Order: sequence, then structure tokens, then C-alpha cells
Amino acid sequence: MKTVPFLFTLVSGLALAWLAGCSGKTDVAPSSGAASAPALAASAAAPPVTVSTVKAQQRDLPVLFKANGTVSALTSVDIRPQVSSVVAKVHFREGQFVKAGELLFTLDARSDEANVAKAQAQLAKDKAALDDAQRQAARSRQLLAQNFISQGALDTSITQVEGLTATLAADQAALDASRVALSYSRISAPHAGRAGAVNVFPGSAVQANLTSLVTITQLDPIAVSFNLPQRNLPDAMSSLKDGGAEVTATLADGAGTFKGHLKFVDNAVDAGSGTLKVKAVFENREGKLWPGAFVEVSQTVSTLKDAVVIPQASIVQGARGTVVYVMDGGKANLKPVKVLYAQDNDAAVSGIKAGDLIVLDGRQNLRPGTPVVERARDAASAASGARRPAAP
Repeated sequence: MKTVPFLFTLVSGLALAWLAGCSGKTDVAPSSGAASAPALAASAAAPPVTVSTVKAQQRDLPVLFKANGTVSALTSVDIRPQVSSVVAKVHFREGQFVKAGELLFTLDARSDEANVAKAQAQLAKDKAALDDAQRQAARSRQLLAQNFISQGALDTSITQVEGLTATLAADQAALDASRVALSYSRISAPHAGRAGAVNVFPGSAVQANLTSLVTITQLDPIAVSFNLPQRNLPDAMSSLKDGGAEVTATLADGAGTFKGHLKFVDNAVDAGSGTLKVKAVFENREGKLWPGAFVEVSQTVSTLKDAVVIPQASIVQGARGTVVYVMDGGKANLKPVKVLYAQDNDAAVSGIKAGDLIVLDGRQNLRPGTPVVERARDAASAASGARRPAAP
């Protein structure tokens, strides 16, 4: 059969392999313990890790408080008529900016004008009667001096003068009241601001203190309201004495950032949230801040004096806690730190000193004691090497 040579060859190969295994001349693989020394030597001879470093700085770091705020108008007045009448004319357009005292509406004032004319006529009549009574009293004094009349007649003339004087004062008060009622027919803006939607038109009947004509909202300056934690209340109260702490408001859509000052702190803390309402005032000449808009508020509540500041990106969060790699003597040393305050890209820490070289980029490739070289030095070395001739 054809399979006999194959089997014979297989058996012969196994026998030769068994004889070779029993021979003392066969090479033996080195143990793992013998290989560890070259491996450590190779590790020690590994090239240094290229990193970038920053110096820890000692400076004052402001402690910022951030919250969401709402833009609100300092004043917003709903204009209503003080008398029941009919709108005669509207003197402005919807959405127009109006000045303080600018005429907005004119109401039908014919009846009030008639009342003013009637009061003026009554005043003139009583004034004429008073003048006549004063002349009679003066004549009575002359007649009394000549003993033509009695003292009682003179007293009667004087009493008549005093009564007409009081009547004349009442007529003047009635005239003033009529003029006040007439002034209600001319409705003016109580303050500068932007007019909202006009709810009436010429010919519309309006009722006193009921019909809403228009709303005038002040836009410049404007306020931003937000909630401040109770723990920051002492800082807020002290800043009010110095003119108010600076507050920054940023629109949610990135339309702009505005600077203002804290102007109001509420007189009670909300027991449910542990916060109190505060208000900052901003200039709004361009009209970008609109009542009801949401903004991100940032306020400096305190300052850390002479803090050691490093980038937040250099901090490593590990099983051993918060650490940083410090470059010292060409090696990366691991140092534990405590973060005192973190804001944006900066962090105030303790555990290191100002001037220490903190590893920023490349820290993910480091272990304690790893040789390191700064990126700038590595680039200079590569450039000088490019100018030297290649080694044979």
C-alpha cells in the first residue's frame, strides 16, 4: 500500500526527536529570571518622553460666581386714562422710543374745557363783587369818621368783604380742579422708554383706570435679576458700600457680553433654596438686552491672595488622588496636590510652590521617575542634528 512509506517516515522522525531530547548536547532556553536583567537595561536605556511644561505662578485669583439670570426693566408702566372719554388722537407709533413728557394720546375734552370756562366766569363775577364790597367798606370808614353812620354799619361792610374774599378763594380752587380734569385729556409718557402695542385708536371709548392704552418700558439702563447663595451675602453687602461689585452678563446665543454693577440685594433669604434675589444694572444703549431674555451672570465674590495657580489640564485624577507631574532634574516626579479653587482654565492648588515646572502635554505617557525632555529643547536639538553630517 502507498501509506506504508509515510508511516515509516513518521515513526522514524518521532524516534529521532526522542533521541535528540535525551542527549545532553541540546541547547536549553534561558529562564525568565535570566531575561529580566536585559529587559530592565533596555527600559533604562529608553529615550526620554517629550513633554511641554508650564511654570506654577503665584498671583491673586478671583473667585467667580456664575448663575443664570433674567433681564428685567427697571421701570415698566401700563398707561391707563384717569377719566372716561373718547380717544381723539394717537401721537406716536407702536414700538417707538418716546421721551419723558412726550404727548402720547389726546382725549375728547370739550366738557372739561366748558367746565374750566364756567369756573373762570364765576371767579370773575365774584372778584367784581369783592371789589365793590371793598369800595363800600372804604366809604363806610370815611362816613364813620364824619359821624354819618354807626360802627355797626361799618362792621357789616367789612364782613361782606371777608365773605367775598373766601368765595373768591373757593372759585379759584374750583378753577384749578377744572384745569386738572382738563389735563387728564392729554396723556404723556411718565418716563423715557419703548412703547409697546397700542390697544386703542382714535374714536375708541375708554374707561377711567380700566382701559389699558399702551405699556412704556425703560430699556436703558436695564437690570438683570438672579439668585445669590446665602454664603455670598456678606461679600455682596460689602460691595454695595463700594458702589457695587462688577457683574458680567452674557447672552445665551452669544450675541454679546455686558458689564454692570450690583445695585440691589433683597431683604430676605428664600428658605426653600437658600438664596436671595439680587439685581445688577447695565447700560443698554444699543438695545441688545431685552426684558425677559436669559443671560449667564458672572460675578467676582472674593479673591484668593497669592495663590499658586496652574492650568487645570495639568492635573491628573487617579486612584491616589489629585496629582501633578513636576519636572525636576530631567525626570518627572509625581506630587500630590489639593485643588483649592478651579475656574475656567486655571486652578489654585497647594502642595507645590511657585516656579515649579509642571508637565502639561505628554503626561499620559509618564510614570514616576521617567526621563523627560521639554518640547522646545527637543525641537532645537533636532534642528542642530539636521545641520551635522550623518554618522557612519
